[in-house]
Amino acid sequence: MASGAQSTASLWTDVNRCGQNGDYTRALKALPKILQENREDVTALHCKIVCLIQNGTFKEALNVMNSHAKVLGSEVVFEKAYCEYRLNRVESSLKTIESAPQQTDKLKELYGQVLYRLERYDECKSVYTDLIRNSQDEYEEERKTNLAAVVAAVSQWEKAPMEDLGFPESTYELCYNAACMLIGQGRLKAAFDKLRRAEELCRLSLADDSDMTEEDIESELAVIHSQMAYVMQSQGRTDRALQLYNQVVKLKPSDIGLLAVTANNIITINKDQNVFDSKKKVKLTSAEGIEYKLAKKQIRAIEFNTALLAMYTNQAEQCRKLSSALKSQNPGHPRPVLIQVAQLCREKQHAKAIELLQHFSDQHPESASSIKLTMAQLHLIQGHVTKACDVLKSIDEFKHKVGMVSALVSMYSHEEDIDGAIDVFRQAIEKYQSDEPGSTAHLALVREAANFKLKYGRKKEAISDLEQLWKQNPKDIHTLAQLISAYSLVDTEKAKALSKHLPSADTMSFKVDVDELENSHGATYVRKKAAKVAGENLPKEEGRGDSKKKKKKKKGKLPKNCDPNATPDPERWLPMKERSYYRGKKKGKKKEQVGKGTQGATVGASSELDASKTASSPPTSPRPGSASGSAPSNVVPPRQQKPASSGATRKKAPPKKKKGGKGGW
Repeated sequence: MASGAQSTASLWTDVNRCGQNGDYTRALKALPKILQENREDVTALHCKIVCLIQNGTFKEALNVMNSHAKVLGSEVVFEKAYCEYRLNRVESSLKTIESAPQQTDKLKELYGQVLYRLERYDECKSVYTDLIRNSQDEYEEERKTNLAAVVAAVSQWEKAPMEDLGFPESTYELCYNAACMLIGQGRLKAAFDKLRRAEELCRLSLADDSDMTEEDIESELAVIHSQMAYVMQSQGRTDRALQLYNQVVKLKPSDIGLLAVTANNIITINKDQNVFDSKKKVKLTSAEGIEYKLAKKQIRAIEFNTALLAMYTNQAEQCRKLSSALKSQNPGHPRPVLIQVAQLCREKQHAKAIELLQHFSDQHPESASSIKLTMAQLHLIQGHVTKACDVLKSIDEFKHKVGMVSALVSMYSHEEDIDGAIDVFRQAIEKYQSDEPGSTAHLALVREAANFKLKYGRKKEAISDLEQLWKQNPKDIHTLAQLISAYSLVDTEKAKALSKHLPSADTMSFKVDVDELENSHGATYVRKKAAKVAGENLPKEEGRGDSKKKKKKKKGKLPKNCDPNATPDPERWLPMKERSYYRGKKKGKKKEQVGKGTQGATVGASSELDASKTASSPPTSPRPGSASGSAPSNVVPPRQQKPASSGATRKKAPPKKKKGGKGGW
C-alpha cells in the first residue's frame, strides 16, 4: 500500500508540473493512472476536464462531465457551461449558468458572453456594468472592451440612441468599438477618424512584439480596414472601398465572420456587374459555422444578397427557391416578396407580380407601405396611371406628405383629371389644418393649390386659398396681387376694394435698372438711342486721324495661268457636257484590223461597200429626234435622272443589337 500511495503522489507531482508548464497532453497521460486507483476522485476528474478543455476537445470534456454528473455535482458548472458555449449550444449554456447555486465572477463573465451571442443586449449591458463596478483585477480593460462592444451592437443593429460610456480610448479595441457606435448613429466622418486612430494604436501596440511579422499585423488590422471600407462605401466612394475589401480578402483572415461580411459587401458593390467575381465571393459567405459568428441581421442580409445574385445571373429557379425559403423564415419581412416580384418582372409577368404584392399587403398591413409603393410603380410601368394613383392614395402613412401630394397631382394632371388633382390638394390641406395649422408645410400646400387652380382657370376656387394665405401674412404683396387678379375676373368691385391695400409706387423700391431691362434680350420694345445733336458731325481738326482705321480689303488671288485682260468664259459655271461648244470626246484613229469581218475583207473596203453610207442612198425614214431636212441644233437636252428599277428600293442597314439586357439592382 505504501508503494501505491507513493506512486499516486508522484503522479500528482507530474500533473502539477505539467499544469504549470502548460503541457496538458502529458498531464492527460498521468490522470488515467490516478483514476485507476479511485474512479470517483473528484479532483482528478476535474483536472482531466480542464486539460481536455485546454486542448480544445470540448465534446470529450462534456462527455466526462455527463458520465460523472452525480459525483461532480456543481463543482464543474462553469466548465460545463463553457464547453456548451464553445460547441455553439448557447441555449444549453444559458440554462446551465442560470441553474448554478452561486454566481461567481467567472460565471458572470461567461453569462455576459452568452447573452451577447443571443443578442439580448440590455441584459448583457447590465451584467458587464455590474462586473466593472464590483471587481478590481487585471481583466478590467477586457470588460470595458466588451461593454463598449455591447453598446456598439445596440447602436448598429437596433438603431437605439446610446450614451457615450466615457471610457478612455487607450486601446485600439476600445477605439474600434467607439467607431462602430458612431456608424450606427450615422456619423460616418467621425467614425472614419476613429478607425484611423484605431489603426495607429494597433500598429503601435504590435510593433513592440518581435514575434509579430508584417503579415500578422496586417491580419490583425483586417477588421479595421474592412470597417473603413464599409464607411467609404456608405459615403459613395465605392472604388476605394472595393480596393480595401479585396486587400482584406487576399489576406485570408482566420475569422470566417469577417471574411463573410467583406465578401458580401463586395457583392453589393458589384450588383449586376462582374457577376463572375460575385459568384466566387458568395462561396465565402456560406462557410461552415458562419451562423455562429454573425448577428442575425448580418446573416439575413447575406441570404437576401445571395437570392438577388441568383436573379442577376439568370438562375430563375434558384432565385425562387432561395426567396421562398427566406419568406418562410421571415414571414413578415417584405424583402423576400420583393425579390420574388423582381424575378417575375424579369419574366414579364407583371400582373402576377402585382397580385403577389396585393396578397402580402393584405396579410401584413404593417409592411404595406413599401409594398404598395412597388405596386404603384408596376402600374405605371404598364401605363395604368389611375390605378397607380388609387394605390398611392391608399397608403395612409404617406398620402398627405408633401412629396406624395406632388406626385399625385402630377399624375392626375398627366391624365387631365384636374378635379382629381384638386381633391388631393383639398384632403391634404384639411389634414394639415387639423394637425398643424399655420405650419410651413400647410401654407406651402395652400399656395401650390392656389397656383394650380389659377393655372387651370379655376379662379373662384383659388380665391378662398389666396384669402387664407393673405390673412396669415397681410404684408405679402405677391399674394395680394394674385388675389386682386383673380377677383378682377369674378368681382371687379372686390378687386378695386382690395387694390387699396397695395402700397403706393413711391414707397416701393424694386431696385430695377430700367435702361438695362428695356435693352435686355427678352424685351419686346427697345428704346431707340437719342439722335445726335446738330453740329456733332463737324469736321475733325487737322492732324487728328480716325481712332479706328478702316481695314483695306485684300485682293483675291487669281487662278494659275490666268490672263487678267481676257474676257472670262460666260459658260464657265456649267458642266462641260452642257456647254455650247462641247463636241464630245475625240476618238483616236484605229488601225485597220485584219481578220475581222468577212474573210479577206478590210475595214475600209467594208465601209465602201456599205450602201447606207453613200450619198446616193438617203435613209428611208428620219432618225428619231431629228426634223426632216433640218441640221442638228446646238440645244443641250435636259439632264435626266436614272430611273430606279422596280422593286429595288434602298434600305437602311439594321441597327446593331446589344447582346443581353441588364436590369437594375
